[in-house]
Amino acid sequence: VTGRALLTHQGKYQARAAGDVIAARGLGQPVDDVPWGRHVATADHAAVPQVVFTDPEVAAVGITAAQAEREGRDVRVADYDLHNIAAASVTAEGYTGHARLIVDPKSRTVVGATFVGAGVADLLHAATVAVVGEVPIERLWHAVPSYPTLSEVWLRLLEALGRDTATSSPAS
Repeated sequence: VTGRALLTHQGKYQARAAGDVIAARGLGQPVDDVPWGRHVATADHAAVPQVVFTDPEVAAVGITAAQAEREGRDVRVADYDLHNIAAASVTAEGYTGHARLIVDPKSRTVVGATFVGAGVADLLHAATVAVVGEVPIERLWHAVPSYPTLSEVWLRLLEALGRDTATSSPAS
């Protein structure tokens, strides 16, 4: 009906925005209706984190490479196999999984991320913060992942992109 994501966490997000609007109006305060303002559920259209709790889990936020291609957007893609991370050996014997980061080379920000594997839902919030916050890739290099955790995939994805995202592979 509303065209918004039908997910519990998004419903809570929408309810907080609606509650803030109601409270502001009740107090005679102005409503902040600019994108990403307190009274707007902007993330419903820009960064909806989604997890499919299957075996393996699939977690994603933002756009995919296929979406970017359909929209004619220039993006760079970084892929990494999770079994190559040290944490894989302590997570489970024979652990496998995959991570993909979609980066806009002009803004040098993450615009999408997808993770597949056991426990990858826990990687999604960091990706959501990167997308929503439009965190520059240069800044992400300073977000040091704990060792040995699956979060180390962030460093590996950044290494796959290289320090200059313009030299990484186009969308595939």
